[in-house]
Amino acid sequence: MTAIITDPFKKQLVQTVFDEVLFPDSASTHRYYLGIGRSEQWDNSETVPNATDTPRSIRNVRAGLQSIKSANDVTYTIPRYNWSSGAIYSAYDDDLTAIPATNSYYVLTEDNQVYICLQQGKSSTGAANTSTVKPSGTTTKPFKTGDGYIWKFLYTLSAARSSKFLSANFVPIEKILDSATLGRAHTVLENQQLLVQDSSVPGQIIGIAVTAGGSGYTSAPTVTINGDGVRAAATSTISGGAVVKIELDSSTDSTMAMGQGYNFASISFSGGGGTNAAARAILGPDSGMGNDPRDELKSTSLMFNTKPAGIEDSNFIIGQDFRQVALIRDPKKPTTDSDFSNSSGKVLRFLKLQAAANTNFLDATITGGTSGAQALVDEVDSDRLYFHQTEDTGFKPFAEGEAITGGGQSGTLIAAGIDADSDAFTRDDVNKLSGQILYIENRAPVTRSANQTEDIKVVITL
Repeated sequence: MTAIITDPFKKQLVQTVFDEVLFPDSASTHRYYLGIGRSEQWDNSETVPNATDTPRSIRNVRAGLQSIKSANDVTYTIPRYNWSSGAIYSAYDDDLTAIPATNSYYVLTEDNQVYICLQQGKSSTGAANTSTVKPSGTTTKPFKTGDGYIWKFLYTLSAARSSKFLSANFVPIEKILDSATLGRAHTVLENQQLLVQDSSVPGQIIGIAVTAGGSGYTSAPTVTINGDGVRAAATSTISGGAVVKIELDSSTDSTMAMGQGYNFASISFSGGGGTNAAARAILGPDSGMGNDPRDELKSTSLMFNTKPAGIEDSNFIIGQDFRQVALIRDPKKPTTDSDFSNSSGKVLRFLKLQAAANTNFLDATITGGTSGAQALVDEVDSDRLYFHQTEDTGFKPFAEGEAITGGGQSGTLIAAGIDADSDAFTRDDVNKLSGQILYIENRAPVTRSANQTEDIKVVITL
């Protein structure tokens, strides 16, 4: 017995997270954050290990967390395929289980416009032509380029969305919602896409695929489209006695005779003197091609983006490495167990010394003279040592008032009762044990600086 999870179900699950981020209701508000952490090396050669999904690995991610920043910039996304002259592109097919790894059926042009290929350019013998004419324009109707390809415009990426979400491997994609749901007026490019969405025609025949060429044809047989829709029409081409391609006819508006209202369709041939040609109809999405580009481009992925800049309200460390990125849902404050809701926060705990700490403590393993506790120092800030503990250091607490050593330096923790920060084992803004960790990514070390902004993109695919 075999079973699958369908794309609509994947989309429904992804949509749940998408709505939680962008449209939280008052009864069930959820907050998502991207966190960075792990200052210590992977190994002597910094070989990045594969992330694993185990309770132990999640604990280790929590242990090394440094800082978090809200991740309320989110979008559906698709793999990026740039249009390139000389490439061969596939046509949309309702029998595709995934986007082809090569010869994709959609492209992103240098104008940041996305087009879907409805018909592949083919020679008189049925061989695929290379694409040599870049699709352009924003017409709502399919159009044919000089190389025989038929394209349909879907949307244009705005500069703002490109800055947030466009990457070397992924392209943002969305369905434009009504202005009431968005809570604002549409932009020019959103209105442009709305025209495409609103002009989509349900039940069109997008193309016809030849499944058997047959033999003995001396003239092109007549193609008949049988189904519950109307006005779709197509013409066959023969070569060497076989049917080699079928193209939808030009319609009265000089585009394509795709018809409308088809829920099912079959293809039959008559005449031409031959036998055994066979083909199948390729139907467009139920709502119409372009009504929801996430469907026709098979998007079941979300991209989260955040850009911590410099110290980010003193919550992010400069001059320190990070090697892990995590997506965290609903972190809590450290002492009250109430929801953490700030835009950013520091997750590390700190030890307070009786005097300003030497900067050589940074990245050192410190040891408590009385407790024997050990920890790795992530940041030195005046008289505070921000630290984390690991399985290697152990998780023993430090003792108030004890001496500590590390990195060739020494100091003394403040004693109890001196001031409000007298607890030698103090938690900062965020309880690292709280929240659901939904995503883990291991990376090569990234060193942060005061004038640096990290562009952190996380893609989750079902």
